[in-house]
Amino acid sequence: MATIVGIDLGTTNSEVAVYDNGKIEIITDDDNGIVPSVVGLDENGTVIVGRQAMNQALVAPERTVLSIKRRMGSDAVIELGENTFSPQEISAFVLKSLKQRAEKHLGRPVTRAVITVPAYFTDVQRQATREAGQIAGLDVVRIINEPTAAALTYERGNTQTRQLLVYDLGGGTFDVSIVKIENGVVEVLASTGDNKLGGDDFDKKIVAELVTHLKNKYGIDVSGDRFVMARLLRVAESAKCVLSTEPYTRIEEDHLTQKNGQVIHLSMELSRSHFESLIEADLSRTMQAVTRALKDADMLPGAIDQIILVGGSTRIPRIAQLLEEKFGTPPHGEIDPDLCVAMGAGIQSAREMGLDHASVLVDITPYTFGTSAIGEINGEPSMSQFVPLIRRNTKLPASRSEVFYTLYDNQEAVDVTVYQAKSPTPPTTSFWANICST
Repeated sequence: MATIVGIDLGTTNSEVAVYDNGKIEIITDDDNGIVPSVVGLDENGTVIVGRQAMNQALVAPERTVLSIKRRMGSDAVIELGENTFSPQEISAFVLKSLKQRAEKHLGRPVTRAVITVPAYFTDVQRQATREAGQIAGLDVVRIINEPTAAALTYERGNTQTRQLLVYDLGGGTFDVSIVKIENGVVEVLASTGDNKLGGDDFDKKIVAELVTHLKNKYGIDVSGDRFVMARLLRVAESAKCVLSTEPYTRIEEDHLTQKNGQVIHLSMELSRSHFESLIEADLSRTMQAVTRALKDADMLPGAIDQIILVGGSTRIPRIAQLLEEKFGTPPHGEIDPDLCVAMGAGIQSAREMGLDHASVLVDITPYTFGTSAIGEINGEPSMSQFVPLIRRNTKLPASRSEVFYTLYDNQEAVDVTVYQAKSPTPPTTSFWANICST
């Protein structure tokens, strides 16, 4: 059987794992296995990926794209110099780089993969991810949710019955899932999240502080200078990382810009407490999602045996503090938060090859799926009432059937549209704004 690799296609970083000699291995190069999810074109128009592209972002932001994952499933047109690409094509460059890394390591072609996505990715975003794999020359045999992959990593080799809460906060997305592990079955009980919340947002808030500091101190507005903003984004990300272990950091960037012939240097101290105050509202949103997941699983906080931290942004100390306050127990992050999703993808890839039978994975759908029909909404006749068929948090795979009737006798055709929704029933007509047609 052809080798199947496991890939964590992340907003900020990506990794590839493989099952080899009875264990899961992150394929490394010169960067501990982490490949920045950055794509660019060099001066000769050649595609560059990873660390090289990330370094180029400072001097050629117009030829570099970051955080493409947030635009997956959209009709966005990505401009790199004079060239244009779709989000799927940009992601395919990252996947192709990981594919080549795996082939170099294994010494044989790699054509099949398991790819992870955020649990709250829509069906359109999942299909876009599958298309990116196909463009990269990969047969995507399965797509699994990132929190589920992390649970597989923590489940491996542990036979105890446990109920886990997986808190996954990466560079661009947030997910929380409640997973039950019992008798070799890994079952997802509830999952929710936010596809527009992550470390990128925290970086931007630090950048906004830096822009304000420069404006107040030097009377200069650099927000319209993309070269300066690219440099500020880089130092903001570095400062965020430092504040995960230090109470203060000094952000410095020499020869940042000029004003009236005078060179402007950046030097500003940022405390962890101030940084946490900037993102407190965002972290509160994640805790609201935690509460919602508990409600969906019909659980109280005391029923959770273990809290797992996934994603680089979970290194922010305030997150562990909030979770410990709510659950009364410190969360676990002993497996590298940046790598445990890729390891879980590797475990699932081994199972797809029939090489690992340690447990059975039972996942759920985070959205309600249904169709439309003539009916009533709030007592008023409607030509397009949403009819839910597969409810949110239904175990997968799932199928449902429902009887519908034609509008008139001898009708020869029916147009059936499948919709995806955040809520199972339409409280108002504005509900349709929350539905994504597939």
